[in-house]
Amino acid sequence: MKKVILLALLGMGCMGAAQARDTIDQYPIEALLASSKAKEALLDVPLYFGSQPHPEVKSSFGEVVSNKKTNAFGKSDEEACEWVMLSALKALQERAQREGMDAVVNIQSWYKKRDFASNTEYECGAGAIMAGVALKGTLVKF
Repeated sequence: MKKVILLALLGMGCMGAAQARDTIDQYPIEALLASSKAKEALLDVPLYFGSQPHPEVKSSFGEVVSNKKTNAFGKSDEEACEWVMLSALKALQERAQREGMDAVVNIQSWYKKRDFASNTEYECGAGAIMAGVALKGTLVKF
């Protein structure tokens, strides 16, 4: 009897593991920033991704991190990732404003503490119920 219960519990644990998902994909930055969702959600603080050129930096607050999660249930991975990316970007902009800085430069994805620097794409992890974006960026004054 104990063997049957143990096997049943092991089987349920394997089913849960098989159903868990954490897909890491890249999505385009430009299309997202041009969307009406971005225009409504983001602040008037310039964002520069990867090695995109920007005005000369006069002073730097330093590097900060934004790590956001959102409910992905019933949404496509892309839809959930766009929403959570906007949330992470807005958090960087709010921090820049709070620290008296003009912009955020050198923004890169840092999902699961793994660097992904790109001028054109961001990285997002999505599962059945959650999606997440982590970003690093440097707060600067021009």
